[in-house]
Parts: sequence; C-alpha cells; structure tokens
Amino acid sequence: MESPGTSPGISPGRDEIPEDEVWESQSTKTGSSSSKASNPRDRRHSSSASSSSTNRDYSPGSNGRRTRPSVSSVASSLPTVREMQNRRTTSQSTLSVPLNPHVSSVSSDETLISSKKVLTNFEKVAGRDPGIEERRLRKLSRCQTEYIRQRNVYDRLMKWSDRSYRCLQNQILGLVLPNRRRPPLPSKEELVGLAQHYYPGRADLRVQVCDFGYGRAERNEISLGQIEDYWQSKPDWVDVRWIHAPLGLGLAHSSVEDIFLHDGQPGREFENGGSPGWPYVETEVLNIRSHNNFQEMRDVYLILSNLAELENDLNGCSFKNDENSSLQSDIEWRAKHLALSATYWNLVASDMPWKLDEGLTMGVRGPTEGLQPISRNIGRQALTAHPFYRDCHLVRNVFRCFHRSDGILLTLSPMAGVNFLDQKLVQHLSEPASAIFDNENASAPGYVFSAFADQGTATWHRRTVEWFTTYLITEVGATPHAHRQGFNAPGLELAYQAVIRDLVRRRHAPWRKDETVQLVRDYLACVDELTTIKQICRQQVDLFKGLQQDVRKFESEDNRARRTPDNPRGESMQERIKWALTLVNQRHDKFERLLIETKQSMEALFQLRSIEQNELAIVSDSQNKAILIFTGVTIVFLPLSFFTSYYGMNLSTIVNTERTEGYFWKVCGSIAFIIVLVVSLASTRHWLRHVWNARRSVKHRHSMV
Repeated sequence: MESPGTSPGISPGRDEIPEDEVWESQSTKTGSSSSKASNPRDRRHSSSASSSSTNRDYSPGSNGRRTRPSVSSVASSLPTVREMQNRRTTSQSTLSVPLNPHVSSVSSDETLISSKKVLTNFEKVAGRDPGIEERRLRKLSRCQTEYIRQRNVYDRLMKWSDRSYRCLQNQILGLVLPNRRRPPLPSKEELVGLAQHYYPGRADLRVQVCDFGYGRAERNEISLGQIEDYWQSKPDWVDVRWIHAPLGLGLAHSSVEDIFLHDGQPGREFENGGSPGWPYVETEVLNIRSHNNFQEMRDVYLILSNLAELENDLNGCSFKNDENSSLQSDIEWRAKHLALSATYWNLVASDMPWKLDEGLTMGVRGPTEGLQPISRNIGRQALTAHPFYRDCHLVRNVFRCFHRSDGILLTLSPMAGVNFLDQKLVQHLSEPASAIFDNENASAPGYVFSAFADQGTATWHRRTVEWFTTYLITEVGATPHAHRQGFNAPGLELAYQAVIRDLVRRRHAPWRKDETVQLVRDYLACVDELTTIKQICRQQVDLFKGLQQDVRKFESEDNRARRTPDNPRGESMQERIKWALTLVNQRHDKFERLLIETKQSMEALFQLRSIEQNELAIVSDSQNKAILIFTGVTIVFLPLSFFTSYYGMNLSTIVNTERTEGYFWKVCGSIAFIIVLVVSLASTRHWLRHVWNARRSVKHRHSMV
C-alpha cells in the first residue's frame, strides 16, 4: 500500500541515497489476529508520508502487548492463567467501544506472554521481512569493499610516517638498498578520500529519521545537509518523529541543537533529570569499539591534520552538499564568537570516541569543552586481557536528547559502537560505523526503532514525545549488557572479575625480574578503568532518580487534567525507569566491589613484595660477607702476583725483538692511563655535570647582581 501523501516541507527526491538504504516498516492494517501474528513486516522504499488521521482512534480492546518486551518487565508483571481468564471475562462484559478497523486486534491467546517464549527468542525479530536483511548485507558488502580500498591507503600512509625511515642509518642505506628507502606519500586524492572515509564532511553525515504513528512506523536515512527540512513539521499520522544525528560535542553539535530548539516550542521540562536551566536529558554511554578501528581513527586524524597541502581541499568538503538554510552560517558565526576556526579538522574532531581516562563529558555546555587533546597511541586496556574482549576498546560517548512540544525529538551522539553483548561481538565490531544503526542486535538506538516498527505507538502507554524520550534514554543508558541476547556472552562485570583473578594469580607467582613493575602497571590500569566506569554508573543512577521525580510530576499533572493513558496495558514511564535504575544500580554496586577488591589486592601485592625484598636483603647480606672475605684475600695476593709477574719479565730474551723495557712501559702505560681516565670520567659524568651547572648558576646570579 503506497503512502497517499507527503509531509510538508520535505522533498523525497532530493536525497541521493541507494534505494535499498531507505526503509519503511508498516504494520498490517486489516485482517484477523492470526494473520497479524503470522505476516512479516512490510518494509519498503517510501517517503515520509501521511495517512488518514483515523489511525489515532483508540480502542482499549484492540491493543496488545509490545512486540519485544523486556525480560525484566515481563517477569515482574507476568499474571497467572486464572488471572488472565478473569480479566478477559471482565473486559468482554464491560467494553462497549468498537474496535479500530485500521489495526487488527490481538487475540486472547497472544495476550498471555510465555516467559519461556521470551527467553528463547532474544535474537529473533518477530515477523521480519527477509528483504531487509538482504539489503543490509548488500550495504555491508559495499562498505567492506570501500574499507579494503581505504585500508590500503592507510597502510601506505603509516609506512610513510614511520620514523625508522628518517634515521641517518636508513637514509644512507637507502641509497644502495631500495627496501630501506622511505615509501612515497599517497596522492592527494587518496588522502582526501581516506580522511572522508573516517571523518565524513558535516553535510554528508548520515542521519536517521524515524516516524511513529498508531499502528505504523517508518524510517528514512537522510544527510545532515537536509536535516532542517525534517524538523520543521511532521506528517499528520505521526505522533512522534525521532531524528538521530551522529554528532559529538563541538561546533556542529552546538549549532544543530540551537537551531532545532529555536524552530519550535520546548516540550515538558525534565527539571530533575536535566540540570538547572537546562531541562533536557543526557547520559554518558559506554560502548565497545574495535581497537584497530579506534587506532586508525587517531592515526588518520593526527597525521593528515598536519599536512597543509590537504587543508583547502578538505575545508571545501565540509559543507559541499549542505542544503540547510542556516546551519553553515550559524557554525561560522559560532566559531568566530568562540575565537575558533571552522576548519574541517576542528569540525570532525568531535567524532572521535573518548577513552575512559579522558575526563567526563556529562554536564558539558560549551562546544569548546567537548574538544580534548588527542593522543596518538591509545594503548591496551586491562579489559583486553579477557579473551572475549581481546580486540575491543571500551569508549565513552555522550547521548543527548532534545524534545519539542510538537512531538519531534532530536538526539545527538557520535556513538557508533556495540551496545548489546553476544557471541557475535567480533562480527558486530567489523561492521562500519555508518551501518551500525541497522543492526538491532548490536545498537541500542537501532533496537528501539525495531521494537516499535510493527505497531508504532499502539503499544505506548502514552503516545507522547516525553514517553518516548524516557524509553530511549533508559534503553541507551542501561547499556552495555547481555540481557537482550539471553546472557550468551560475559558482561563487563564478569570480564573484569576474571581479569582481577588473573592479577591475583600473578601476584602469588614467584618473583621474577621486572615482573612486579608490569604487574603494578596492570593493577593501576584496572583501577583507573573501574573508577571511571563506577563514576559513569553513579551519574546514570542520579539521572534516573531525577527522571523518576519528573515523571511523578508529569503523572500528577495528567491526573489533574484528567488525561488518561492511551494504552493502560503499555509500559509506563515509571516502570521503565524502575527497570533501568535497578539494572544500573546493580552494575554500580558490582563495579564498586570490584574496585575495592582490586585496591585491596594491590595493597597486598605491595606488602608481599616488601616482605620478599626483606628476605632478599638478608640473603644479600650473607653474600656480601662472603664477598668481603674474597676481597681481603684478593687485596693480599693481587700485589704479590703483580710484582712477581713484573719482575719475572725478561724482554731481552724474547726472540726477534730489539725493544727495551722502557718502550714497553711507554706503550702499555699510556694505554692503561687512557683507559682509566675514560672509565673514571664516564662513571662520574653525572656528578661532574651537576657541579658544572651549579657553578654556572652561581656565576649567573652574581652577574645579575
């Protein structure tokens, strides 16, 4: 069924995206409950369209459960069979409102959720269209081909930047041996393509636009250069429009946020979930990136940003395809106001994920506060000692939500890592950042869309942007975890627990040279990571507690205004926050215990090594006594050996020589004196340098006087 109309202000033909990258998910409008349960999703190419407003009609008896409810909510509120039978009997006798003809009803058998069914269908997407997976695989294949091509350019760039080719030895050998010569720098076109592969121009960033209506949901992928048209208005059938842009804290982030809020009225204020004077929610999200990809991003940024010959070409790519009316001018004004330059590298620096030890981004206001110095080598984390996380790197990204009263939600975050942990983690990490949203088994934002792709807002407790904001922030803020896939992979808590056990095992191992230094470094790395994770969990707990207070205020206002829930059976905001708060609280407590255990183990290591050093000192003292005896014997007999050897020499009896004993002492004595002098100067060079510098400083002070 084609969409009958197009939303105002949107031109579907402007987006030059392959057809298989623009998807629509539309639930079945007619038919019995059995056909609804068996028919797959119908996702196909479509523009943002509007349909009849009759989709907003509500009938309590026509709404079913969510397609993929969370295990915690189901387990906590699962009724018995007798309770469900009594409830259905009461409902059938009291309901007099006709069913909505546009949305098929859910049978009574479907209403009763089996916990076994939920636990065994974590990876199964209900009614999924096989064509969606085929299109996703084709997109991944194109991205993989492009990555292989760009990786070849990256390898040549790294060889060119290798410092070993710059040493004098290799420069001399390079004149004779070709393999010792410095490789040439890739061409300018190749370097510009490499920079845009890892850091797309601001106007070319891929933005997800998700529309949710009663019994219907659509998703379109646009570019950031078209974003202003999509937040001006939304189709009539859409209750909530969600726009997700992969922007980190920086100039572009600040401009997009400011223009969006200026173009509409703000929604209901999250006074406690936000911050004073800023009633919007944000959280810091832990996600997992590929270690190699993270290192490549740092290398490309730090090497190419120092090549002046690329500056003009890259600056021209920043807003090459920008069709917005005010985004570029606002960024340029903001950069001038903050005494910054709106260059390509200053704009894309916000795409860089933050390491765990690079400060905290929660509560950052200005765009300059989100830009941090970028170090070249990211190093290995203590987490990588676990086999499951060997090629991973745990990073941090801020996730910010801005909602308006017209039902439009804007989320900004450069988060492109894995949120859900399962056995396919390595496969998920190999997917490009531009395609991670399509993988609902890895991405929390992608999962949120797929959860409502079939029925839209029909299962929402309240069809408002505040309800969806609460659902989204709790889903994203509770990650990373392995709940969605049935705990088929070790979570972060179990992984760090295994790492700590390995450190304890190494602590009890026999002493070896330089082993203690490396062990202490591993302990300190583990302490730093656990401390940061604990702080982030603490912030998330405070966020969810603040949201609870805001939601109570919203419910009180709704009760006074006699606004009843759109779907009383749906998951309320209070229930959602309670689930997330319980999960994050448990994680915080676990990491706090792990941190205490690690610190105690490190203190025990210091005590153990101190005892070992005392024992070694006792052994060394006995050895010193034995050496003293041998030294005394040597002092007595060494001069005797010298004199007997010296006076026993008779040069005149050496065959075929006319040299005298005086000649012997001139040569050997001079050589011996030079050796003794060089050794003495080398052994006292630090003391001599200290004395020389002290005398120079004294002379300098006297001259100043």
